[in-house]
Amino acid sequence: MNIGLYFGSFNPVHVGHLIIANHVLNYTSLDQVWFVVSPQNPFKSSHTLLNEYHRLHMVNIAIDGSTRLRASNVEFKLPKPSYTIDTLAYLTEKYPQHKFSIIMGSDGFQNLEKWKNYLQLVKNYTFFIYNRPGFVFAQTFGADVTVLDAPLLDISSTRIREMVRKKKSIRFLVPDVVNEEIEKNSYYR
Repeated sequence: MNIGLYFGSFNPVHVGHLIIANHVLNYTSLDQVWFVVSPQNPFKSSHTLLNEYHRLHMVNIAIDGSTRLRASNVEFKLPKPSYTIDTLAYLTEKYPQHKFSIIMGSDGFQNLEKWKNYLQLVKNYTFFIYNRPGFVFAQTFGADVTVLDAPLLDISSTRIREMVRKKKSIRFLVPDVVNEEIEKNSYYR
């Protein structure tokens, strides 16, 4: 099976993430997209992160009923911070029957040289890159890259958390079940 790994904090998951995942499934040969919930991204501060199990739960309820989308906690078992190369090495060994690819935005891809063992990623994995406004990339680092013009919304998890803190409505920015989960548990207050 061809599986695209969509890495992120998903703090919280929002409709922009879901639109990208759906677009990737519609316009590539991938069979599934796995949302890999990262407990700690080495490039981000962890002080604003909701507990990883709560974030995983919100991804699970957001994609409930989809057979082609899956939430993954694989990085919960690996050393922190999470490095993509380590996660892929683990998954490739655990699931030798699957072929894994990386799904990411052009903003993250342009910083690929800063990633741990990025040349190994470039050599061994396919990248599906969705363009982000203001982050056009010219350098592919020799990687097998497919560029997708996914529909993008100007939504960020940072902005959603800020809105929650200010007691603003986040309805329509996140799936209703995620909104209910955030309200019920007073997340991000």
